[in-house]
Amino acid sequence: MFGWAITFLIIAIVAALFGFSGIAGVATNIAWILFVVGLVLAVVFLVMGRRRPPL
Repeated sequence: MFGWAITFLIIAIVAALFGFSGIAGVATNIAWILFVVGLVLAVVFLVMGRRRPPL
């Protein structure tokens, strides 16, 4: 998930350098959403991993 976020962030930076502000804005939003989703999933998996297995 974080790899995709970094990929879209790089796309946004390159698009901004070439003046494509619309594409840069969309890519930045996608990168932000993927980053937040990745953080939420990481926290969920961290919490779920600490539970004892059912007997």
